[in-house]
Amino acid sequence: MLRYPNGMAEPQRDRGRPADLEGDLGWMLGVVFRAYVKAADHALRDLPGGPRGYQVLTAAAGTPPRNQGAIAEDLGIDRTVLTYLIDDLERLDLVARHPDPADRRSRLVVATDRGRDLWRQLRDQLRRVEAHVLSPLPAADAATFQALLSRLACRAQTLDPLADMCEAARRVKADEAPPRVTTG
Repeated sequence: MLRYPNGMAEPQRDRGRPADLEGDLGWMLGVVFRAYVKAADHALRDLPGGPRGYQVLTAAAGTPPRNQGAIAEDLGIDRTVLTYLIDDLERLDLVARHPDPADRRSRLVVATDRGRDLWRQLRDQLRRVEAHVLSPLPAADAATFQALLSRLACRAQTLDPLADMCEAARRVKADEAPPRVTTG
């Protein structure tokens, strides 16, 4: 006996939210998150580690260069997993490890020219993903949404910190920050 007699592939008649989920933050965030992840995974499909690989490449393209331990802490990645991920990126000539002048036992992870070029391409693709996900909103609303979401994310991070992800994001986005939204 079929559990779903009408089949799972049948289009939904009402594409809006179910009435019992009206105002449900978890449902709304989940839907938007799944749409973003699906599109971002597609954009990053050829990069080792996918989104995690992009985060490591972003860290390696940033200044000043950071060592593996700092990157692991900033991104919340286990150091052993990070080592394998950096190995994969290094094999593709996207990053290189250099001795840290401040600590000979430590290695700085730096994007190569090829890695920086790929990072810029991927960053542009992810911007298009963001624009697509936010496309139902007018530009001003999308900017407000991103600014408010950033505030919420940073506040949540301070309440349940993995590391100071918000400071890491500010360092990466320093030159690309959206205009601040002020309220009266």
